[in-house]
Amino acid sequence: MKIQTVAAAILAVGAMSTAAVAAPAAAPAAQPPIATGPAIPGICIVNNDYILGGSAVGKYVITRLQQLKSQVDAEINSQATSLQTDDKALQAQRASLSSDQYQQKMGALQVRYQSLQRLAQQREREMQATQEKAFSTIGQQADPIVRQVIGEKTCSLVLNGAAVVVANQGMDLSQTIVQRLDAKIQQFAFDREHLEAAPAQ
Repeated sequence: MKIQTVAAAILAVGAMSTAAVAAPAAAPAAQPPIATGPAIPGICIVNNDYILGGSAVGKYVITRLQQLKSQVDAEINSQATSLQTDDKALQAQRASLSSDQYQQKMGALQVRYQSLQRLAQQREREMQATQEKAFSTIGQQADPIVRQVIGEKTCSLVLNGAAVVVANQGMDLSQTIVQRLDAKIQQFAFDREHLEAAPAQ
């Protein structure tokens, strides 16, 4: 990166996403029902997206992840704003500085930018790890319920609901699973995962 592009780089870091919080789709808005054939015995449907987005614990986790992401965004944007302000101040002083003085101050800004860039990347990895761990916890809580419901319905074949376009709702076990999951757990405490910072290049 050329020293002259520090200001643009600062803006890029400030706008960097800190890991998108995947918010699985909850139940779709009510639409006129589609006429389907009769439920097929032995064929069942489980929609993991609905379980995650429609359950109380899933909604809690998504809200908590969004809170953590807002904290990270505030941290990164605060430092990016400070860096941008100092860069503008340096540009205003440029005419009164010698070439060596300017290059020295610009070099210091570039070091700060690179440090902020590494921090933003680290926070992104941490948010991704946090999301994966939280979703895994929901999966662990839901798994025995899913197995129980499948056994009760004596399913011979279980289809992924996210890949099914239309089916008789009598074959979909997702709502039953969500009801039992809500009775089992509604939230659990978790914070952002902390990972080791990547070494400077």
